[in-house]
Amino acid sequence: MTRRATAFRWDEIALDKVTEMVARKVVGRAGQTVTQTYLKKGALVPMHAHTGDQWIYVLQGAITLVVRSESMTVREGAIVHVPGGSSHQAEALDDTFVIDFRQETGAAESKEDGPPSPPPLSE
Repeated sequence: MTRRATAFRWDEIALDKVTEMVARKVVGRAGQTVTQTYLKKGALVPMHAHTGDQWIYVLQGAITLVVRSESMTVREGAIVHVPGGSSHQAEALDDTFVIDFRQETGAAESKEDGPPSPPPLSE
């Protein structure tokens, strides 16, 4: 069976207000997610890990990212690869907008995939 391509629009996806400092929109299917996240200056995403690799693209602003015990400042226009299983945290140095891409390798993190994806765009 051939699967069809699907298209989504960020402006049609409900905003998930995670905390007063963090809001996101998530599109995901079968352990794969693309997440658009807005972090207010000073927001802290606590130490955590994912089973699969994560790519973080900073569209606006800057974050301090700690992966394992290595700290780096990631600014607008940079893309960071976080290997699966690596503990990491992020702190927003400015109001920051990122997009991240993940593919989980196990079912244990399905609850972190975010809300179900919205229906695809009409044809």
